[in-house]
Amino acid sequence: MSGSSLVIFDCDGVLVDSEPLQLQALLDVAATVGFVLPLPEAIDRFRGAKMADVVRFIEERIGRPTPADFVSSVRARQAEAFVRELRPVEGVRDAIDRLPVPRCVASSGPVEKIRLSLTITGLLDRFGDRIFSSYEIGSWKPEPDLFLHAAKSMGASPGETVVVEDSVLGVRAGVAAGMRVLGFADDARAAVLAGAGAEVFRAMSELPRLILGPAAL
Repeated sequence: MSGSSLVIFDCDGVLVDSEPLQLQALLDVAATVGFVLPLPEAIDRFRGAKMADVVRFIEERIGRPTPADFVSSVRARQAEAFVRELRPVEGVRDAIDRLPVPRCVASSGPVEKIRLSLTITGLLDRFGDRIFSSYEIGSWKPEPDLFLHAAKSMGASPGETVVVEDSVLGVRAGVAAGMRVLGFADDARAAVLAGAGAEVFRAMSELPRLILGPAAL
């Protein structure tokens, strides 16, 4: 399908391979307050989730509030892990460079976290200041507000916008916004994203063709 005037990328799991790193950091801090969960289960449960919802889940499980510095401790440990180990998703640099259409990032994370991720992985220059965060507008996926805000800011209509996502919450947000959603998933998660309304693809090398059609060949 060609004719797209904007591509909106999620950050974690789409541009940067951050999900295992950031959720292991979360689990490390959570363990200090008595919450234990295997990493694969944490990835399935918390992928794309709002931090406040994650904290609420942990508090319900442990039966008491988390410490006042819990979130800041998680963010600090995540940043340390990113500096040490964060890498771009395989093939995403070339895929972005083959897309001659406007692009931006729209993520549920704080702006500073998004910028750190893109800086470490060498992707920031491909987006510049075209970064949109749920924290800026007070609305999180699966609500469509973030994607609608990003598209409006970029001067694109929802019907001309493609969203690239890897989470069910993100796919639902894109669908609710009236945008075409491409779901980046491995075989284990393909059916879940497809069921939420995404066109599933498994390798970033496929992305230019999916967005540009024959023009990408």
